[in-house]
Amino acid sequence: MNPLGNKLFGEVDTTAMPPLPLRPKSMAINGFTITTQKLPILKAEPIEKMTKDLGVAPPEMIFGDNFVEIEHEGTPWKITFNAFDALDRVDKSGESMLQVAYSKQWQRSREKTHEGIKDIVKPFDWSYSTDYTGTLGPGSRPFEATTRRIPTDLLKRPDPIMFYDDVILYEDELADNGIAMFSCKIRVMPARLLLLARFFLRLDNVLLRLRDTRVYIDFTTGEVIREYQSRECDYETVRQALACTRDDVPAAMRDPTRLSDFLPVIETRLERTVLKSNDQSESEIESIPLSGPS
Repeated sequence: MNPLGNKLFGEVDTTAMPPLPLRPKSMAINGFTITTQKLPILKAEPIEKMTKDLGVAPPEMIFGDNFVEIEHEGTPWKITFNAFDALDRVDKSGESMLQVAYSKQWQRSREKTHEGIKDIVKPFDWSYSTDYTGTLGPGSRPFEATTRRIPTDLLKRPDPIMFYDDVILYEDELADNGIAMFSCKIRVMPARLLLLARFFLRLDNVLLRLRDTRVYIDFTTGEVIREYQSRECDYETVRQALACTRDDVPAAMRDPTRLSDFLPVIETRLERTVLKSNDQSESEIESIPLSGPS
């Protein structure tokens, strides 16, 4: 949707006018500020700088100025999702590289695309797989391990959506042999929010991988739950399972949400923190049932 509408007042020659900068979207609600930004892919100069800083060849499409940020107004707590930090979690040792025929094809295509910077690039996980769960701001209250899960029953309620955005951080088509993409979706309801940061890898005829980070915030209690979950399975096993359903198999193989039902969980981490800008104690927060205040 174009926020400026489709009509112009009067006839103005815009051919020589530079495009207006896109401003971040922002919303303040119940002591939290949510901000997102979506800009075009980086140009050559910032890509070269990012490559030197990271030490890995960049994905085909880097949205280095994009981000999703959640900030608590009553404390220094802030969590941000951005492309640089996500890529910084990619394995740079080469130990987790997918040793398949496509890897050399990918390397040749990347060297041709980035001839000026290939010399500084070392072996690394060329699938851009990352376990990035967000960047905490300075002074932020840290997460601690927990067994408390995100209350999905509350998220299934037909609450109005006050704010929504879908932000891509990076994407690569792996030399036309699949896709690697990291994106963030966030939706804000009157009493809570949920952020989903997802890394999706489809390497055709080889592997399917999902690494999801969900951040849930209850505005009433100040409780924040972060869940990281990794799923993966070989390509052919999933393709055969989908063939037994009525799904459009080629379409389903491109849909990470649909694929998640067919990929076994290989790792789950649960963390929690409480942002206390009110008079509630830790013990009071712990005693609140997850199906509690709405």
